[in-house]
Amino acid sequence: MEIGAGRGELTRSIAQVTQKLFALEIDPYLYAILKSNLAGFSRVKLIKQDILDFNISRYFKDSAKIKVIGNLPYSITTPIIAHLLKFHDKIKFIFITVQKEFARRMVATEGTSDWSALSCFLQYHSEPHILFLIKKTCFRPQPKVDSAFVRLRLREEFPLDNKRERQLFKIIRLSFQQRRKTLRNALAGAISNQRLNRYFNRYNIDRNIRGEQLSLRDFINLVNVN
Repeated sequence: MEIGAGRGELTRSIAQVTQKLFALEIDPYLYAILKSNLAGFSRVKLIKQDILDFNISRYFKDSAKIKVIGNLPYSITTPIIAHLLKFHDKIKFIFITVQKEFARRMVATEGTSDWSALSCFLQYHSEPHILFLIKKTCFRPQPKVDSAFVRLRLREEFPLDNKRERQLFKIIRLSFQQRRKTLRNALAGAISNQRLNRYFNRYNIDRNIRGEQLSLRDFINLVNVN
């Protein structure tokens, strides 16, 4: 499934190497051009719909897992990815072009300047990997930034139930809102000191550690401490 097929430049290439391609395009003007450009491409099914309103599980309810590809609008990259991750039961891989700096946050590790709540969220739901970088001169019109082509392999199983997942991401958001605060101060009012002390003792964690220094597994362990 291609997101934002536009005039079909990429669509035609993909259609030659896959048995079936579903191409989404919401813009009426571009959709008309796409329909004309892809006339005769029996492998391509056009869908005039916004990806953020598209229910992938319902549309592909009788299909095997799909692969998603697209050059995402940089202004709404995060909402689109978050929407796609809801359908891990129907999506196996996501291949997307994103801003290079955004890609670095996707694959960042704890303790680095790119490590963020977004990094934790994406890595909880998927395994992101930068396949290659794309210079801004490759695009017309030329953007102000370089890009990266990223693959996300969606996870099939998760370590937490829904209730604990919500708690996990609340803790992560609080931990990164004020990066220079210690974990204890950042989570004041959200987690009791007694629970934090049990966590520090059980996992031999420095009591003055900052949230940005914790890995995703560290955050999961914190949620699981009673």
